[in-house]
Amino acid sequence: MKGETAWFKEANELLGETIALRRKIHAHPELGLDLPVTTGAVLEQLKGLDVEIARGRSTSGLVVTLKGPSQGATVLLRGDMDALPMDEDTGLPFASTQAGRMHACGHDAHTAMLVGAVKLLHRHRDRLAGTVKFMFQPGEEGHFGAKRMIEDGMLDSDPKPSGAFAIHVSTNQPAGVVASKPGALLASTDEVKITVWGKGGHAAMPYLALDPVPVACEIVSALQSMVTRRISPFDPVILTIGKIESGTTRNVIPETASLLGTLRSLSEHSRKEARAGIERVATKVAEAHGARAEVELNAGYNVTVNDGRMVALAAEVATSLFGEGGYAPMPAPIMGGEDWCYVLERIPGCMVFLGVAPRAKNWREAYPIHSNRMLIDEEAMANGIALHAAVAERFLAQGFG
Repeated sequence: MKGETAWFKEANELLGETIALRRKIHAHPELGLDLPVTTGAVLEQLKGLDVEIARGRSTSGLVVTLKGPSQGATVLLRGDMDALPMDEDTGLPFASTQAGRMHACGHDAHTAMLVGAVKLLHRHRDRLAGTVKFMFQPGEEGHFGAKRMIEDGMLDSDPKPSGAFAIHVSTNQPAGVVASKPGALLASTDEVKITVWGKGGHAAMPYLALDPVPVACEIVSALQSMVTRRISPFDPVILTIGKIESGTTRNVIPETASLLGTLRSLSEHSRKEARAGIERVATKVAEAHGARAEVELNAGYNVTVNDGRMVALAAEVATSLFGEGGYAPMPAPIMGGEDWCYVLERIPGCMVFLGVAPRAKNWREAYPIHSNRMLIDEEAMANGIALHAAVAERFLAQGFG
């Protein structure tokens, strides 16, 4: 688009206030669906702008609407706002002031970049051939915040979006580089709970009891074999048992043992196959030992599937903004999960990853997201602001081309 590279120049002019907002949010992290401090910080930044603001009924979610001078298409841009329930150990002067809470997934940067995009697009709203909606979303970290905003009807008000775009930062990616891929980008995220019931007794007389611990251990091994031998490697799943709990002391055989894990898959077919396999293996292994197993599978987020047309548009824009090497196609999906999946099930669009690895450190060795020591290159947020703005302008001008 004509003048597209100017977005990056102007985004850098907004960098100082974007960094200040990110640090303010970072120091005061909030969890879940109710984020009054974070939402208040966003609303304060939007004062005086000619935008419409809709607030959620069941969450702190906001949808900010910016209309161009002519009617046309509508594009949705998103930033999530919630933190993680963990302690911070970065030593930053603006580190979390809340024990047990930290912005360790970059949502503080997502929010600050989206605010920057509102300001930048508002400056040039006369260039917009349609409407831009900005989705400030709570509760991404396991609270189904996007789904709640959808259920509240916040994406259904006219004009309805016909394209959707989101940025997620990545500390294990060179600063400023954009990466994505068409199709499955992120995995579904189901919770696995298995309880093995045996018969308690004295540890010195296991033949008079029915020890659930070795049964639980055998179930773990059998599940790994099931994944590698029964699920196609071309439609893979990951099954990890992260917690085994049983017993009270060294000389007592407990009555029960519990397993807790996560199942990740990249299609509904492999997800269904794996869920059925977990149920079958756990119950039958226990039965073979005369024990009993109960399996509980709690559905998490669905597979996040990118529309190839929006990925192509974003790739072209990133290259236009940042030059050759500004966009890197991803060779494979990532097995993390995202509730952005629910938006993409309704609106064709995509998510991209923006590199924010600290420039003084090898990006391959940087602390990853969800680390208590995660750091970002704040200057790369200018890339995110510019990318939001340029993708919105181009989509409204040409759609999917």
